Amino acid sequence: MASPEIVSTNSEDETFALGERVAAALEPGTFVLLHGDLGAGKTAFVRGMAAGLGANPDDVSSPTFVLIQHYKGRTPLVHVDLYRIESGAAVDDLGLEELASGAVVAVEWAERLPRPVDGVSVTIDDLGNDARRITISVK
Repeated sequence: MASPEIVSTNSEDETFALGERVAAALEPGTFVLLHGDLGAGKTAFVRGMAAGLGANPDDVSSPTFVLIQHYKGRTPLVHVDLYRIESGAAVDDLGLEELASGAVVAVEWAERLPRPVDGVSVTIDDLGNDARRITISVK
């Protein structure tokens, strides 16, 4: 994947398909750092990632209230949502590094991480209606 890659999608299905394509190239231990406003399509992208990793995308929901969800696939997917986390210490308590052992970790609201994390950065910009500009870069 060339970095950065900028892709336009015009439906939730296209955002899903992009997540599926990106995930198919990921190795266990990779962090996918998702950025975007509420409703931008982060969870739709993660559903596509689940499909690309061999998990059931229908099982994926926004983990806002649970914080962390695990999905079994060819490569396990750990889905983290930091929207309700306010301090770096609380994020540290989640043990994200340990979760990455043998899994791909998708982190919504990654800007709330207390320190930089290497991985794949995905920024989703809502352009109105169902149009999105998705920027993918490797850090």
